[in-house]
Amino acid sequence: MKKIVLYLLALTFTCTAALAAGGLDGFLSNLNVQARADLTGFAGRLSAQFGVPGAQVTATLGTVREPADAFMIYQLGQMSHQPYERVLQTYQANQGKGWGVMAKSLGIKPGSAEFHALKRGDFSLTGKPAHGEKGKGQGKGKGKGHNK
Repeated sequence: MKKIVLYLLALTFTCTAALAAGGLDGFLSNLNVQARADLTGFAGRLSAQFGVPGAQVTATLGTVREPADAFMIYQLGQMSHQPYERVLQTYQANQGKGWGVMAKSLGIKPGSAEFHALKRGDFSLTGKPAHGEKGKGQGKGKGKGHNK
C-alpha cells in the first residue's frame, strides 16, 4: 500500500512538473521517463485509459520511436475522433514534422480548445477511461414531459 501511495505521489509530481517545465515537450519527456521505469505499467495505463487491448498497445509501442509517442497517438485519436490506426499512419507519414502538424492533418483546428491543450501539454496518463461507462444513460428521463 505504501508503494502505491509513493508511486501516485511521484506520478502527480511528474505530471505537475511537466506542465511547468515546457508544455507538450516537457510532458512527453517526463512521460518517457515514467515509461522507461515501468514499461509494463505504462502499457497497462494506456490500455485502460484509451480502451485499447494490451496486445495492440504493445504492438504500437514497438512501432514508435518513443513510448510517449504511443500516448500521443491514442490521445490524438481520441481528440480527433479518429481510430488510432489512422493516427499511427499519420505519425509514420509525418515523423519529424511535429504533433501540431499531425493534429491539423487529423482535423484538429488551430485555435480550438483541443489544439490549445495540445500546445500546453494539458494531458495526463491516469490509467482511467477518459469517457468511461459511468456516464452512459445519465440524464435519461429527466427532460420535459417525463411522466406526464
